[in-house]
Amino acid sequence: MSSLGDVLHTLPAVAALRKRFPKARLTWLVHPQFSGFVPDPPVIDEVIYFDKVKFKKMSLGEKWSCFKEMRALLHSRKFDLVIDMHGLFKSAVLAAISGCDNRIGFCEMWEGSGLISRPIRGEHAKGHAIEQYLDVARYLGCPVDEISFPLPDLSREWRAVREKTDAVLEPYVVLVPGARWETKIWPAEHFAKLAEMILRDGKQVVLAGGEESIATGAQIAGLVPGVANLTGKTSQRELGALIQHCMLYISADTGPLVIATAMKKPLIALYGPTRPELTGPYGDEEAVVVKAPVPCAGCRKRHCGHWICMQSITPETVFEEYRKKVQ
Repeated sequence: MSSLGDVLHTLPAVAALRKRFPKARLTWLVHPQFSGFVPDPPVIDEVIYFDKVKFKKMSLGEKWSCFKEMRALLHSRKFDLVIDMHGLFKSAVLAAISGCDNRIGFCEMWEGSGLISRPIRGEHAKGHAIEQYLDVARYLGCPVDEISFPLPDLSREWRAVREKTDAVLEPYVVLVPGARWETKIWPAEHFAKLAEMILRDGKQVVLAGGEESIATGAQIAGLVPGVANLTGKTSQRELGALIQHCMLYISADTGPLVIATAMKKPLIALYGPTRPELTGPYGDEEAVVVKAPVPCAGCRKRHCGHWICMQSITPETVFEEYRKKVQ
């Protein structure tokens, strides 16, 4: 309920659950903003939406009514098991009002969520998020022979992208300049210089991302004439189609990076405050991780008064990795 990346990291566990319990009814509760890659049937049977943005804007009376409606809806499903793969206060509240007493979650349960749903600690408790979620599936008897991402057919979305613009010329490189944490953002000036170098190398550059990237995308496009700027102009699945057809993907630690990872695309991932061993490209042999060359890298801080990590990754360093990929 907080990020597209969290949803995507959960997909292998969901695939394992469906394989182990083919006749079970699987319902996914999610914030609509991050629902683009929640699997279609037959993997997921039903999606229930909780719009936290709309909820925050409600009056106290409206919030109470919404809360009661959600409780009634969840109770009506008579769930046998609730799995909290988010592990935060908001997910704990919804698990608590689900009407189901059988509640479990992954190993890292924060903000009191571990008091509502029982944390499941497997052998990967200190490992990558995907494996932490898979440990919950393993606990439920799911064999995990391989890590698979149940992704949708994006042919319709690719046609929609091509209809929106004729500026996407293959082969092209996708740059996603946004990130939900301010500390994970690579400077716009760095993206601009990298885009300029890639254009000089004879490849098309496409800027992409959600609405939070619009201002940065416009800034980069203003600095580098010739890039195709699609920031804020695609749905999540259209963004997925754009990534699916690219020759190379480059971004910081953000949701679209996990889309590229799931598609096993050649990619370059830029890491500063977050740790690639926990949330980095997993299972993608075509992935290259560039870590900030500073001692405080990996601090996991969303805000920082000494924010130097992402700036320390130079466009020249990233372009060097790009050249290795396209040779």
